[in-house]
Amino acid sequence: MRTTWAGALIAAALVLPGCGTVPGGSVGAAETQPPAETSGATSATAAPSPEPSPSTSPTTKPASKPSSRTPAKAAEPAVLLEKGDKGEKVRDLQVRLRDLDWFGGAITGTYGSSTVTGVKGFQGKRGLKKTGSVDPTTWKQLTKRTSTPTKDEKHNVLRPGKAIYRQGSTGDKVRDLQARLKQIGWFSGSVTGTYGSATASGVRGFQGKRGIPVTGEVDARTWSRLTAMTRTPTSDAKHNRLPKPSKAGLDSRCMTGRAICISKSSNSLTWVVDGKPQLRMDVRFGAVGTPTREGTFSIQRKERTWTSTIYHSKMPYSMFFSGGQAVHYSSDFAARGYAGASHGCVNVRNLSGIASLFSQARTGDKVIVYR
Repeated sequence: MRTTWAGALIAAALVLPGCGTVPGGSVGAAETQPPAETSGATSATAAPSPEPSPSTSPTTKPASKPSSRTPAKAAEPAVLLEKGDKGEKVRDLQVRLRDLDWFGGAITGTYGSSTVTGVKGFQGKRGLKKTGSVDPTTWKQLTKRTSTPTKDEKHNVLRPGKAIYRQGSTGDKVRDLQARLKQIGWFSGSVTGTYGSATASGVRGFQGKRGIPVTGEVDARTWSRLTAMTRTPTSDAKHNRLPKPSKAGLDSRCMTGRAICISKSSNSLTWVVDGKPQLRMDVRFGAVGTPTREGTFSIQRKERTWTSTIYHSKMPYSMFFSGGQAVHYSSDFAARGYAGASHGCVNVRNLSGIASLFSQARTGDKVIVYR
């Protein structure tokens, strides 16, 4: 009997759900850019169909009447847009999904498999039923987080604005630019304050990802999108200085051996080796419905490029410590800060910091999560 109970407890521990695993232990997929849809879409030079009023919602499709021979079922949410639909409202939907990284490629106006995938991803992220069709709740959540697309955006017309910063620019503003690009993975190495080829390459990558004219120069649109997705860099970040971590507030369990010490009260992670703090970073935790577990754990496995199919979110530099819960980099945390939350994982927004921790931490090292 004792052997049976022990086996059951071990099995239960292995299937704890989290950010990166499906309940039951199967592993998920990530917030990857969906493939562009191949369709005979209207080109950027073609005359667009008449523009609907921005305030008008898609027309609700009438629900079919239940048969008089069978009991009526609970009414399903009305469908506004679904696979197979075409037109301006689909273009509007695709631009909004692209703004949130749930759609990639040209705007087609055809509701195909890539649009379905993007809608499902958005619905899963927002805790909605993943149908792949747009109902009123999905549309409300999407429009709340995006601005009304322009005619140019809906018809793939890209017009660059006047450059604010370009190759050859120097100074503190360029440091600010480089530090912001670094937050979301478009710049690596030291912040220099000189706009060279590496900075131009990062800007081009960011522009291409966001559907902005790819020039490698920063115009008002590029700067607006970048600042909306990033936090104001600190002086340390702009001058390549790492804040010196302190022992203050650390749990006593962190003071021996090798430990990733995570405090919910200070929203911080401190990497400690033999009682000496090595690195400190901001972190955020799970929402009320998906809390980050507290206690003494250890790194079970490390995954450099792990991704999740449950919530369709990228999980680079994952260090799993309790079932599906892991410490990992979050581009959403880097972009939105504490306005969002994880699904139980410990999110880190310092890309270079988590990369450094990932290279140092080993399987078996302690992970202490406390208040």
